[in-house]
Amino acid sequence: MPAGLIDSYPLAVDRYDEMLAAPGKPRAHWQRFADRLTALPDEAMNRREQFVRSAIEADGVTYNVYSDPKGVKRPWELDMLPLIIDADEWARLGAAVAQRARLFNAMLADLYGERRLLTEGLLPPALVFGQHGYEWPCLGVQPPAGIWLHSYAVDLARAPDGQWWAIADRTQGPSGAGYALQNRIIISRTFPDAFRELQVQPLAGFFRSIQDSLARLAPTDGEAPLCVLLTPGPYNETYFEHAFLARYLGFPLVEGQDLTVRDDTVYLKTLRGLRRVHAILRRLDDDFCDPLELRADSALGVPGLLGAIRAGRVLMANQIGSGFLESAAVLGFLPAICERLLGEALMMPSVASWWCGEAPALEYVLEHLDELVIKPAYASMRMEAVFGHELKGDSRRRMIERILAQPHAYVGQEWVRLAQAPVWHRKLMPRSVGMRVFAAATPDGYTVMPGALGRVAPRAGMEVISMQRGGLSKDTWVRADRPVVRTTLLKRRLGVIDLVCGGTDVPSRVGENLFWMGRYAERCEASARVLRAALARISSADPETELRLSGLLAAARCTGVLPEPDADNADSPALEQALLAALTDAEQPGSVAANLRALAYAAGHVRERLSSDNWHALNHLEQLLSRPVASVDHALSALDQVMLSCIGLAGFAMDDMTRDEGWRFLILGRRLERLAGLSALISVPMAPHVREREPMFEWLLEAANSIVTYRARYRRMPELLPLVHLLVFDTTNPHSVGFQVEALQRYLARTARELGHPYPAPMIDPLARRLADFDLTRFEADECDLAVHALRTLLAEAQEAAGQLSDEIHRRFFTHTVHPMHLRSVA
Repeated sequence: MPAGLIDSYPLAVDRYDEMLAAPGKPRAHWQRFADRLTALPDEAMNRREQFVRSAIEADGVTYNVYSDPKGVKRPWELDMLPLIIDADEWARLGAAVAQRARLFNAMLADLYGERRLLTEGLLPPALVFGQHGYEWPCLGVQPPAGIWLHSYAVDLARAPDGQWWAIADRTQGPSGAGYALQNRIIISRTFPDAFRELQVQPLAGFFRSIQDSLARLAPTDGEAPLCVLLTPGPYNETYFEHAFLARYLGFPLVEGQDLTVRDDTVYLKTLRGLRRVHAILRRLDDDFCDPLELRADSALGVPGLLGAIRAGRVLMANQIGSGFLESAAVLGFLPAICERLLGEALMMPSVASWWCGEAPALEYVLEHLDELVIKPAYASMRMEAVFGHELKGDSRRRMIERILAQPHAYVGQEWVRLAQAPVWHRKLMPRSVGMRVFAAATPDGYTVMPGALGRVAPRAGMEVISMQRGGLSKDTWVRADRPVVRTTLLKRRLGVIDLVCGGTDVPSRVGENLFWMGRYAERCEASARVLRAALARISSADPETELRLSGLLAAARCTGVLPEPDADNADSPALEQALLAALTDAEQPGSVAANLRALAYAAGHVRERLSSDNWHALNHLEQLLSRPVASVDHALSALDQVMLSCIGLAGFAMDDMTRDEGWRFLILGRRLERLAGLSALISVPMAPHVREREPMFEWLLEAANSIVTYRARYRRMPELLPLVHLLVFDTTNPHSVGFQVEALQRYLARTARELGHPYPAPMIDPLARRLADFDLTRFEADECDLAVHALRTLLAEAQEAAGQLSDEIHRRFFTHTVHPMHLRSVA
């Protein structure tokens, strides 16, 4: 940091500061980091801040804040300065967090089992049975190895005296570990030298323990265990984390519709058949997991899932019914419960809490309202925390009335002045900070991640830390007391069973989204080429431009890029605006922007299957049209970038993806879309009303991405016969109709053979024969008009075959409504 920067950083007198022990004096474990930053000028700090923002944008790290205009595309907020924790302090914290995880696991086992805590008066029955989160159908469930909580998290706050306090427990499907890992990846690259010098403990070992634990504890019949990550879907606020963790852990990312239950056994519906699922790492709330026994209106769950859990046929992490212990009302009862269940004193104190369902607690809360924070007793209330000292007049009276009307629904907690830590935004500023610490169950006990998700208030003076309210995050560096040993999630050694069973079964939903990802990627590129050809000619003074442009506009309308006009006037000022709208208006069907949005939607559903580079290209493609395009020059520049990115996506598809059935559906989508698009495009100059075709041939070759091939091959102006051969019948040209048909035949035959489906010959083979039998010499004779008519008929058949084939692929492979897929267990 520049000289004097720490001196200008304000040290609060009423709260703990993570960085400073006294004005201008860093704490011992911060000293080396501060020393390393001393020589950095503001410009260097700002460049690193920009690097963090660019990395988040490039990686597509998002967090959906409900009602935020950016929606699911809202970027994750990450401050570049880490939160640094000393090794000795972390050792104490880790032991306390592991004990707390054991305690909550024991509480769940008791409350869904013998319920001694209720009969012995250690927990009020109304606090358990009075909330929706207690799932009665889970009574008597015996999870593998007695583990209810496979993952646990606790939100910590540091008091002014430096003591850490637990302010909230996360027991249902704790989120944030994936974001903590993503933060580590970015910040370790932002300060690589400091990261190595401070010997920061790595995080990979924690995630490997999750892998190993689920694999070892999952009930199997001798086969290799299949673990999946169950997500509510792309509209969940933490969907990025779900996809990121699934890819990092090597688990298929599934939605409820991807799973089915047969004979109390859970199966993944794949393109190959049904494959047994042995363990589910869930990010779906309890109520939504099984519409048969829990929430009947849930479209996200799996009917019969609880039956499979009861039968011991699948491991659920975390167990359904664990969410009710997230109630803030439980905190005040934990010390006695810990003594009873674990025979130990509670190592980490919870912030002092009073459940208003008890008369003495209610009286205390009302008397000390100014000193407390009022919170809901049950998560289903969806109420924000209220600081008592901020309540004045009518608002204070109304709060007291609500508490008195339903005292069991409210909790009063001591107001802890949160610690502060520095954040950087053009200068060093203090913000309230806390941590979310994670623990994972293993057969040998709970292990704690040697790091945390640092959580920072978005504004100075704000006491509530909430990512849903715009909070920032920090990477948490836990220093080691010895040299760090790096680890990896890769298995040390593979066995034969891994080679046989480590297949690439693709869920039908994933295959469908890859198919449409291929179609929309091709559609984006094709529409961009047509638009570029039109915009390049719109301002030309060439007298033949009007004829060429009219054909281009007809092609744009035929392929859906442009809507049908009210008046067809090529010189109208409205034409330019129509072409610009066809580029940038995402609400206009067929526009480049609309196709990009559809592409992003399909890709978002298969995010875990895309490499980081592939995802970066998709992000860049979507962002290209985020800024206004006000002129033809700007539009042409944007279209050039769109096409370059589309070409990059095609390159990733051909050179960056494993050739499994998912990849083949991606390629099938691209080939089928190109077949339909090319056939429609070539048909425009062949229409009966066209009297002069030759002026249209140049833009046709451009739009079909074959102009260079034509010039290199024939070295003359475009003519009908060579153009028709190149774009329709030349199977060596990847942008010809014939090439698409051959490719579709090849991929369909292999897909049908490997997935056990009949080959859809009626859809594609007759078209291939018509192409092979077409007599090109007719274009040389006097029957040229008849040859053009025959060609136009053939192209119409190609378009029809493409549409029929798309429908057939959906029925056979995605919805299975024709020739139902053989339901089999794939070992």
